[in-house]
Amino acid sequence: MEKIYLKNEQETSEIGYRLGQLLNKGDVVCLIGDLGAGKTTITKSIARALEVDDYITSPTFTIVNEYDGKYSLYHFDVYRISSSEDMYEIGFEEYLYGDGICIIEWANLIEDILPDEYMNIELNYKDEGREMIITPHGKHYENIVKEIIK
Repeated sequence: MEKIYLKNEQETSEIGYRLGQLLNKGDVVCLIGDLGAGKTTITKSIARALEVDDYITSPTFTIVNEYDGKYSLYHFDVYRISSSEDMYEIGFEEYLYGDGICIIEWANLIEDILPDEYMNIELNYKDEGREMIITPHGKHYENIVKEIIK
């Protein structure tokens, strides 16, 4: 687990971009934390690193938005789902084990169906900025975290 203090949205964006440069097909990034603390900013920055040209919005009402870039990007917002079972109805496993990168906002709501290996990023307000807590689950994600914090 690594804690990083982010002074502003620019720093949040920069770390998201660095993360996006390190992700590969099949990677899963879970985002949790305070409302408005930067989850969508991280996602937009990852998308920019993946050369996604579309405007990124949080898929609050659609559950998942799909974007094309260097790799496919699947952006989930599971805030409004009532149970993990609802995720299976939208084909969550096909996204999860497909050829793209999955970013899941509010992933704590579906912890029981997450893969064994993924990266968890928690963003919370702290002082005038944000605190980012990155927890890797698996060797691959441990290596990504080492690269991010260099």
